[in-house]
Amino acid sequence: MESRQRTLRDPVFRVAGLLVLTGSFALAWLFMDFQAFRQQALAVPEQGLSLVVEPGSTLKSIAARLEQQQVLDNALYLVALARYLRLDAQIKAGEFRLSPGTTPEQLLHQLAEGKVVQHTITLIEGETFTQMMQRVSADPVLVHKLESSDAETVMAAIGHPGEHPEGRFLAETYHFPRGTSDIDYLRRAYREMETFLQESWQARDEGLPLKTPYEALILASIVEKETALAEERPLIAGVFVRRLQKGMKLQTDPTVIYGMGERYQGDIRYRDLRRDTPYNTYTRFGLPPTPIAMPGKEAILAALHPAPGDALYFVARGDGSHQFSGSLEQHNRAVDRYQRKR
Repeated sequence: MESRQRTLRDPVFRVAGLLVLTGSFALAWLFMDFQAFRQQALAVPEQGLSLVVEPGSTLKSIAARLEQQQVLDNALYLVALARYLRLDAQIKAGEFRLSPGTTPEQLLHQLAEGKVVQHTITLIEGETFTQMMQRVSADPVLVHKLESSDAETVMAAIGHPGEHPEGRFLAETYHFPRGTSDIDYLRRAYREMETFLQESWQARDEGLPLKTPYEALILASIVEKETALAEERPLIAGVFVRRLQKGMKLQTDPTVIYGMGERYQGDIRYRDLRRDTPYNTYTRFGLPPTPIAMPGKEAILAALHPAPGDALYFVARGDGSHQFSGSLEQHNRAVDRYQRKR
């Protein structure tokens, strides 16, 4: 009887054993396949791939999108790998750049660490507020929230209503992630200028004819517009500082041009030099009321650390450099040589 029962049970044991064995092979195969997936490069094009993860996106939706784009073979494996690595709850939003050769594991670490793409806009030394806003308004990556690019709207939006905007933003290259608004970008450039100007003011040379950091900013903007040569900025600043100390008019063309506004068509005539505006340093003493452009760091440092000397005049040589003179007689000879070609 017992022998008969064992005989009846043997097929059951054999089937159960076969199922266990089959299941073990299946699990082993899945494990090896999973490990291979973990290290296998994604199908990223040679030029790379941009992956934008919107706020609130789930890893499941990200994986499904990559599978649909045929970048990823198995979306479920990516979700499982994230859970295995304990990264599934650490995915950051933003724009990510995938390079050829990126593996699923590297992708997950990239998403978890928030290594987003950084875009740039360079604010250029010597540009005016209007030119700067044209550059910012045309950027395709920034989120444009400003209703207008006029001075009043911009300064109110960044938290400084009523301030004149000229020169208030530091000329620099700024990096920012996708999703940054134009307001945040401008607020940052304003803050960078404020910080650098205050720190530089504290370390200024003694005896300067400048009462406030803002006056230093005005002078720096003039220096910025007068020369593009880095080595000449302290020399130009030295000329203007000595003229201010002696009570002489600055007599600098860039201020006249700024005061002309839209009337300026590329050339200054004698009557323009005689027409009085708050920015005409041929008709008025001292500094103009505001900066006339966006100065860079070097121009600010030059205004606060002008080169010593006795030069009170300078004239363009025609090659981008200037001839400096200590007397009007020397200056007139330089003008004859370089401007009148006598």
